[in-house]
Amino acid sequence: MRLNIIRWIFFVFLILITLRLFYWQVFAHDDLVARAEGQRIIKRNVVAPRGSMLFSDGSILAGSEPAFSVFIQPRQIDAEIAKELSDEKKTDLLSAEAPSNTKALIDLYKKDAAKKLGSFFNLLDFRDYVSTESAEVTEKQMEDAEKVAEADVYKKISEDLNWVSLNRKVDLATKQQIERMNIKGIGFDETTLRFYPEGSSSAHLLGFVASDAYGDDAGYFGLEGFYDGELRGKRGTLTQEKDAVGLPILIGKFLVQEAKSGKTLKLSIDRTIQHIVEDKLKEGMEKYGAKGASAIVMDPKTGKILAMASYPSYDPLRAFEFPNQYHRNPITADSYEPGSTFKVLVMAAAINEGLVTPDAICDICSGPLSLSGFTIRTWNNQYKTDSTMTDVIIHSDNTGMVFAGNKLGIDKMYNYITGYGFGKPTKIDLQDESSPPLREKDDWKEIDLATASFGQGISVTPIQLITAVSTIANGGKLMEPQIVTEIRDADKIYEIKPRVISEPLKYETTQQVKEMMVKAVNEGEAKFAKIKGYKFAGKTGTAQIAVAGHYDATKTIASFIGFAPADDPKFIMLVRYSEPSSSIFGADTAAPTFFAISKEIFTYFGIPPTESE
Repeated sequence: MRLNIIRWIFFVFLILITLRLFYWQVFAHDDLVARAEGQRIIKRNVVAPRGSMLFSDGSILAGSEPAFSVFIQPRQIDAEIAKELSDEKKTDLLSAEAPSNTKALIDLYKKDAAKKLGSFFNLLDFRDYVSTESAEVTEKQMEDAEKVAEADVYKKISEDLNWVSLNRKVDLATKQQIERMNIKGIGFDETTLRFYPEGSSSAHLLGFVASDAYGDDAGYFGLEGFYDGELRGKRGTLTQEKDAVGLPILIGKFLVQEAKSGKTLKLSIDRTIQHIVEDKLKEGMEKYGAKGASAIVMDPKTGKILAMASYPSYDPLRAFEFPNQYHRNPITADSYEPGSTFKVLVMAAAINEGLVTPDAICDICSGPLSLSGFTIRTWNNQYKTDSTMTDVIIHSDNTGMVFAGNKLGIDKMYNYITGYGFGKPTKIDLQDESSPPLREKDDWKEIDLATASFGQGISVTPIQLITAVSTIANGGKLMEPQIVTEIRDADKIYEIKPRVISEPLKYETTQQVKEMMVKAVNEGEAKFAKIKGYKFAGKTGTAQIAVAGHYDATKTIASFIGFAPADDPKFIMLVRYSEPSSSIFGADTAAPTFFAISKEIFTYFGIPPTESE
């Protein structure tokens, strides 16, 4: 009886074991394999090099270079020192003064390593700080910062972990310096680092690269942000077997899935013109005491941007060390009242509708206008009874523009403003474009029509304004502005062709307005700055800045927009200064900078003078 019971118990246990083995081998198989692989397999991402950006001549504006993330393996340090002691190897740590127990020796080694690395990383941080801020660092600041850095490194390498990050990205020279320290457990993961051969040149155009919420590189602002998907590429993976302490097994499994590099962008930006614009703009900003400055040069026939610059600027490699407002591109993100530069567009609309001609006489220009409780005056409080529409543009007469605006009426004025592209983005390929909204047409009053006719009470961005005025230079065609002309993959080139958005003006209208703008340059307030021998079409602008519900007469946006040569435009340019202190007028500030840049562009393009003066 007892034997039968024992026999049954044995069979039950055998069945239970068989069922358990069946469960492990069939039902739990995939889970157990995954857990086993997780214990013996290392999987690391292989970073894809970010795509490059090239000037129109093929030279590099932004690229990627090898970089290295620095890490340390605390458990490896423990294992190596313990092995050295067990093998009775003679090391500096085994001196007569050194503690005799293993734990104390390991701690002593880690303190020494933390001192070396903390001091080194601290020097790197202060070198970057001084180069960015142009500041002097005291010895006390260095000592205090070094202690903080040393304590931070010691805390990291004292943790009971296989892997701890010490520094995200260092260049090859820095990696080699760290390797020469011969610190146990130090390792490097290869990655890439963005570099800009031109330094802070074109910062607002480029944007910058920083870590996203997942710690991956991502583009922000400008081209880096707009084309982030194309530039970032596709990461690869490295699969490798590891031993019990987390070290790779040299003869174990080793699989690599290659990373795919990001695409290369070829830009319409001309390297020479970009440098000309930046140099002259910075010089002008200092000369005229302006708080900000920006300029954009475009080919009016294609919409391609040849140069774009703004100040104050920042270094794309250290973007977060600069105020956040510096990151926004004023040309695409800032809204302002365009002032008198807007007048050529309103006049073009009135001529296009056949409501006025260049020789039409203004019958309300003999003095200030009273309208809806407001008084509208000319900028210099001078009036002319028999002013023609050409005179109105030459002398920037606000009352004459009210005359043209009244001829158009609210419906036609609003339709042309939207037809020029205002009230919506231009779709330029930069991430940070904004579009100030237009007041609904039903909400417009008589005073709104009047003020809009001379560029007040309406907000635009610089890119919207230059795109709209380009229709006059381009025979009436409104082009979509663009910066990237080609996207290059490993084996393909995608060409981005110029795109016509609409044709708001007749060709004949543009020729008439062009001649009015030529006379504005030759006979207007900025004629002193004009370059002899060349035919320009242009218009000054001086827009007051609205502060607390009223206009501040001492604060202006001074601007000049124009194109040349007028008969066959090779470029159109907008120069804009924010709150210049030397003079509030565009004729005295923006216009001289416009002509200084134009002179250099003529030389670069090899365009000879065509007129004798």
